[in-house]
Amino acid sequence: MEPNIELAKPRDFGEIVSDTFLFIRQNFKGLLKSFFIFCGFFMVAGGLAMCIMQYKTNYTVNRQIAGGAAEFGMIPELIVSIIAVLVFAMLAFTANLVTIICYVTLYKNKGNIEPTTEEIWAYFKYYFLRVFVAIIVIWVLLAVGYMVCLLPGIWLFPILGLIFPIMIVENASFGDAFSRAFKLISNNWWITAGAVFIVWLIAYCMMFFISLPLSLVNVSSMLLRPQTVPHLSLAQIIFSTVLQQLMQVLLVIPTIGICLCYFNLTESKDGTSLLNRIDKFGGQNTQPDLPSEEY
Repeated sequence: MEPNIELAKPRDFGEIVSDTFLFIRQNFKGLLKSFFIFCGFFMVAGGLAMCIMQYKTNYTVNRQIAGGAAEFGMIPELIVSIIAVLVFAMLAFTANLVTIICYVTLYKNKGNIEPTTEEIWAYFKYYFLRVFVAIIVIWVLLAVGYMVCLLPGIWLFPILGLIFPIMIVENASFGDAFSRAFKLISNNWWITAGAVFIVWLIAYCMMFFISLPLSLVNVSSMLLRPQTVPHLSLAQIIFSTVLQQLMQVLLVIPTIGICLCYFNLTESKDGTSLLNRIDKFGGQNTQPDLPSEEY
């Protein structure tokens, strides 16, 4: 039987990528269960908001193309639906990030054992709001970095991604996590950035190929009926929305990849896992108690 993967150890570029998928394969059921339990509500709410937004947008655009009079009463409703989509998208992304990092943290703290739903919930409710605020701040920093020049944004991307596992694994504040991320990545920017880029690229490629059939159907209908006004049926809107929401599960891949980058950097610089094993070596208790959890 294949042993459970050890998270806290140094890894090279290839090992980070390969162990990301090894961890997912070994914990597939637990990750999937946790994802839908803690992210399901935000996915459903976001899906409903997106269906309403697409329906109102489609209705407004088709009336304009057909030469009908604009219904100004629809504009405020459309703006509200767009805001709702953005808010629920941020909440779903936060829930996804917190759930997976809490899972990884508990897995490590329990000695490579799958955590329970109750354990994840205790961590989830403690870190959710903190990570949500951190995401807003980080998106602002990235936006400023990309607007000033493309290079600062690219340089900041892997550094700021480390903040989330630092906040949860080390129970650090945003400020402490921010400064520690810069310390950890010093002299290791290229391997971290490369690994983060590859796992994100894999996730986005998978999303693209999953959504490709639906895109081809929509394009084909427009080409076969060029004389008609482009129109999405309610069934197409619902199907595309459900597909988009389900594809969020693929964000598990880059989240775990970033966690492995974090463990690689901490073990390379601090060697905390090795030091803990040395401290326990020769102890009388052959099966020491699991580390206590902080809530």
